Amino acid sequence: MSEKTFAEKKTEKAVFAGGCFWCMESPFEGIEGVTDVISGYTGGTLKNPSYEQVCTGTTGHYEAVEVTFDPAVISYEKLLDIFWRNIDPTDDGGQFADRGSQYKTAIFYHTDQQRQIAVESKEKLEKSGIFSKPVVTEIKSAQPFYHAEGYHQDFCRKNPQKYESYRSGSGRKLFLQKTWGETLKH
Repeated sequence: MSEKTFAEKKTEKAVFAGGCFWCMESPFEGIEGVTDVISGYTGGTLKNPSYEQVCTGTTGHYEAVEVTFDPAVISYEKLLDIFWRNIDPTDDGGQFADRGSQYKTAIFYHTDQQRQIAVESKEKLEKSGIFSKPVVTEIKSAQPFYHAEGYHQDFCRKNPQKYESYRSGSGRKLFLQKTWGETLKH
């Protein structure tokens, strides 16, 4: 790739909170057009929080993933579809076995266009009839994103047995299979 071609390539960021960030990395990894997926924290008041601080539920942070993507290859709408199919958007107390504000679901938009697409996507999901309860996932303006500690990054690849045990034991895997079928990547 020439320097000019490389410089012209534009990527965007998408930030999704879907409970435990370990379970939110893998659905986006390996997707054509996604160039990076980072686990981290966003939405709180403390700068550079640690995992231990966020776990207290007092910092206002969400566990989240920052997805870097090439919009010429994969649309923000498609990323939202992946997000919705990997969470329970009706749970306002966390996700599956993980309870507390740090595990709630949210979409953090970077532009007005992302906000509008997220709102339309949420409305479409609400009208689909897939869920009998209201969709409570918040749509919020992006805030500083802090990378989680190194041992949290790429957890599903580094610790596949522990990851699969957690994903199954938390109730996430069964819920997603019942809701969406066997077609999910994880």
